[in-house]
Amino acid sequence: MTFTLATWNINSVRLREPLVLKLLAEEKPDVLCLQECKSPVEKIPLEGMRALGYTHMVGRGQKGYNGVAIFSRMPITEVSAADHASLGHARHIAGRLENGVIIHNYYVPAGGDVPDREVNVKFGQKLDYLTEMRDAFHGERPEKAILVGDLNIAPREDDVWDHKKLLKIVSHTPIEVEHLAQTQDAGRWVDVTRQDIPDGRLYSWWSYRAADWDAADKGRRLDHIWATPDISNAAHSSRILRAARGWEQPSDHAPVFATFDL
Repeated sequence: MTFTLATWNINSVRLREPLVLKLLAEEKPDVLCLQECKSPVEKIPLEGMRALGYTHMVGRGQKGYNGVAIFSRMPITEVSAADHASLGHARHIAGRLENGVIIHNYYVPAGGDVPDREVNVKFGQKLDYLTEMRDAFHGERPEKAILVGDLNIAPREDDVWDHKKLLKIVSHTPIEVEHLAQTQDAGRWVDVTRQDIPDGRLYSWWSYRAADWDAADKGRRLDHIWATPDISNAAHSSRILRAARGWEQPSDHAPVFATFDL
């Protein structure tokens, strides 16, 4: 069984439904994981997706904030929905495909603007969320699993436009990178994107604040696809659809893709 998976922080699935349908029609991933849906699950627009063959969905939502969903051409069954750090946010959903593969879709808290938990509650919540993710993977080592999502951290020096300038900027601080590394190590997760594209600058997010995001190219790789070691070698064809950042009324994130032969 071969399937292609895409992950995308859509920044409102109802506002950007046309972009979702454009992606599904043109790129035809078998599975699409969305974050920051900003919608209760029952209000996610499904008619257009179903018409394109995406007849299966699992998700968690809330009004105006957060929200995660997995859309699939193939049957998918909900497995879990974690509330790490007891935030009461819709930030995780996991589903199992018929071939037994479990897909975890995460939206890690952004963490606010100041990288100091003593003065910024949101930064502390982000670190606590990652710590509980780590502990969950320590407790039950995942197998035959894929983890995707907006993890809101660019871990490598070449995952940001300027490593030195961003060392004190939330999403690339050493303490965040270390927390993410501990989470990755706990589940023995393999960074599929960097397995396929080991060298060079690679971004999936460009700020709305840049007047010309494409020319400035001050990006960060905040969106990730990981896999457990037992299936990571089955992954290939990783890519980031940079062009989607330039679509009309775009999300500030671009979709990330990988294909699995399982």
